[in-house]
Amino acid sequence: MIEAITFDFWDTIAIDDSDEPKRAALGLPSKAESRIQLFAARVTKNHPEVNYAEAATAYQHANRAFSDEWHTQHRTPGVASRLYDAYDYLGLRPAAGKFAELMREVDELVREIEDMEVRIPPDFAPGVHSALELLRQQYKLGIISDTIHTTGRGLRYLLQRQGLLQYFSYFVFSDEIGASKPEAKVFRQAALGMQTAPSEMVHIGDRESNDVVGPIAIGMKAILFTGIKDRGSEKTRANAICRTYAELPDIIRRLPVYTPPVFQPINRYPTYL
Repeated sequence: MIEAITFDFWDTIAIDDSDEPKRAALGLPSKAESRIQLFAARVTKNHPEVNYAEAATAYQHANRAFSDEWHTQHRTPGVASRLYDAYDYLGLRPAAGKFAELMREVDELVREIEDMEVRIPPDFAPGVHSALELLRQQYKLGIISDTIHTTGRGLRYLLQRQGLLQYFSYFVFSDEIGASKPEAKVFRQAALGMQTAPSEMVHIGDRESNDVVGPIAIGMKAILFTGIKDRGSEKTRANAICRTYAELPDIIRRLPVYTPPVFQPINRYPTYL
């Protein structure tokens, strides 16, 4: 039977990019454009030999390198790592004794970029509060999430601000563990941290490649959540599909119970006629 449930964060608990209309209403550019502007403004101010277009190109290069590492090597380097990559692309290597200045410059940018989603928070999935309140009465609850621009620290803050942090007993964030979904390491860490066998756990998320293939590979069950975005549910390998949080408790109760295989004893001494 199911003893523990883990949830993805983006487009499962929180609605990714739901803060963009709020930013537009305030006259702010998109987050993607704001990140480029922050980086380019800081670089051109402190390094006048670099123009805006060159700085923007460097930041976009670093983002592409990050995306490749995320999808092919299943790691999510932090924002600082991407910024250093962009500086290196521009050839801005600090002179002897000047590295501390570059570190301060990068640290300031990191804080501004990481806080972007915290200052204007996203919306959360309808019904998630009441579902979690009900589920925590019977199951251990955890979160397994990749972190792209908002760190695990930032995601905890968003959960606390929504009154949801209290429902979860364990967290696996890719920036803290050094691996991202669908790596087996992240799901095994959740099982260890929640002291539950994978066969007694179910993971809920919106992406087939990360939230279905990953947990199933180590013996967990998986539920594909389509309440925010349906990313190909007609072809899913998930044990179930959930379209609203109102139906989630019943879906979990109906999941098939794991039955261990029955092994027949080996007759070491065959009878000869």
